[in-house]
Parts: sequence; C-alpha cells; structure tokens
Amino acid sequence: MSHLMGLAKWIDRCNTWIGHGVAWLTLAMVLSTFAVVVLRYLFHTGWIALQEVGVYLHALVFMLAAAYTLRFDGHVRVDVLSQRLSPRAKAWIELLGVALLLWPTCIFLFWISWEYVAASWAVREGSREAGGLNGVWLLKGVMLALPVQLGLQGLAQVIHGLGFLIGATRESPRHREADHG
Repeated sequence: MSHLMGLAKWIDRCNTWIGHGVAWLTLAMVLSTFAVVVLRYLFHTGWIALQEVGVYLHALVFMLAAAYTLRFDGHVRVDVLSQRLSPRAKAWIELLGVALLLWPTCIFLFWISWEYVAASWAVREGSREAGGLNGVWLLKGVMLALPVQLGLQGLAQVIHGLGFLIGATRESPRHREADHG
C-alpha cells in the first residue's frame, strides 16, 4: 500500500503544481481582457489575436484546473445527505463516485474528443479570423489533458480512500491536506 500511497501523493503534487501554474494564467487573462477593452473604448480599435488570447486562456484555466479543484474538494456537491454520514461511509461514497461517475465521464470525454483533436492537429488548425492566432490545434490538444488529469486525480482519491478504509492512513480522503500547497 505504501507504493500506491506514494503514487497518490505524486499525482496530488503534480495537480497542485499545475493548479498553481494555471492560477497565473488568470492574471494574464484579466490583463489581456483589460487591454482589449482599453483598445476598443479609448483607441477605437480592435486586435483579434489579443481577444483570442483571452478566450484561449479562459479555456486553459478551465481545462487544466479541473483536477486541482477536484483534489481540494472544490467542485459543487450536494452534501445534504452525506453531512450526516460517518467518515467511512463518505469514503465509500467517494470511491463509488469516482468508479461509477468520474472515470466513465473521463473515458467518454477522451473518446469523444480524440478524433476532433486529431483532425485539428493533422492540419495544424489556426484561427478562422483574419489576424487571429494560429495555435488552435494546441488548445484543442488540451482537451485530452482534461480527462487524463481528472482520471489520475480520481485514482489518487481512490487510493487515499482505500488507505483510509483499510486503516493505512487516518486522514479522511475528503479532509486531507487542508492547505493548498
């Protein structure tokens, strides 16, 4: 079990590192959006590439931060019923949720995105707008990273949950490492 716990902690660290890096993209997104507004309303001009930068950054933040959010239990949940359950029951619900909901969703997302992404990569797809960015194919490639990252974080959640259930760790899977570092 110690090797599995080590794997889970490595996945946690990777998604934490990615989440912290992606947080900086939100600053870049705000700055690019601010620049677009300033250009439009003060200088009565537009810059398509800069507008697309804001959209691309938003997509990157959403897709790359999902696993970080899962790791720190930041996704929306309905805890009306589970708040009265024991930590063991919550761990079982977490395990079943990953196995029956998260992993099938990740597999579906990967499967449904594969051809779409591959077609974009095959032609090195660029923007449809004149003056737009040429890296649409790179952005679409991140669509495959989302289910992989979420699936791996789900694996870490399962390992932590199993460790808790068999007594290898005392930390409840939903309340471990409260600090985001």
